[in-house]
Amino acid sequence: MGVLIVVLAAGAVVGEENDGKLRIIVFGAHPDDCEGRAGGVAAMWAAQGHHVKFVSTTNGDIGHAEIAGGPLARRRAKEVKEAAKILGIDESVVLDNHDGELMPTLENRKALVRLIRQWKADIVMGHRPNDYHPDHRYTGVLMQDAAFMVTVAHFCPDVQQLSKNPVFLYLSDNFQKPNPFEPDVVVATDEVFEKKTDALWTMESQVESLWTTGNFEKIVPVPKEASARQKRKQEIQERFGRRDELTANKYREKLIELYGAEKGKKVRYAEAFEVCEYGRQPLAEELKQLFPFFER
Repeated sequence: MGVLIVVLAAGAVVGEENDGKLRIIVFGAHPDDCEGRAGGVAAMWAAQGHHVKFVSTTNGDIGHAEIAGGPLARRRAKEVKEAAKILGIDESVVLDNHDGELMPTLENRKALVRLIRQWKADIVMGHRPNDYHPDHRYTGVLMQDAAFMVTVAHFCPDVQQLSKNPVFLYLSDNFQKPNPFEPDVVVATDEVFEKKTDALWTMESQVESLWTTGNFEKIVPVPKEASARQKRKQEIQERFGRRDELTANKYREKLIELYGAEKGKKVRYAEAFEVCEYGRQPLAEELKQLFPFFER
């Protein structure tokens, strides 16, 4: 069965690929993975006029305690559209693979290669292949498999191969075996933290269920009454805040290296990324050009 790509969101008009701006594509396994792990840096790129595209490799159609299938997939399709608008990114797309069933097939490899080529990406991001969730693992494998093939002319010849291999990077995680995540870039996201959490807040099917509530057996609906709704939103912000604070504290030395001691010590929220060895290997100065946020 072919992979159906559903175009969902446009926060801005996509510029020409030769407009001098960076072009970034982020692969997450589920609707909310890109937003949760790279929503801050995506908003920062977008604010500078760079072009960012999010891709969910599955449609998220089972990650809820009460609804599933088409109704949930359609609901989450709408949610990522709204999140993209808040972040200001160009596009968010969802691949029509069932949640929990992603496999690193040739068909899916070709789908990712075509997406990367069509976007003319300078930067590609995705999960590491050692992760608790099989969809995360296989998204990482598919990204790795695409890292060389995007330059091979006769693989998917219907889409022009890239003349320059992008820089591929992993999204952060806390898994230790067989090897821990070791960031090459840590970005302070304090200035966009509220925008990031606003984007995540608008994804109500995620907010009311599973890991955001700590309960895998029942949902906690988002309140309609204004004060209760605001209280719940604050709880969600605090939950995401704790994770991004942990990232900043864990990689404090890297923040100081990149921002200098005065600013690096003050960073509260951060997102971290590790260069994948299968794509182009950038020097430190090129990384600072790809992540143009480190002026001292």
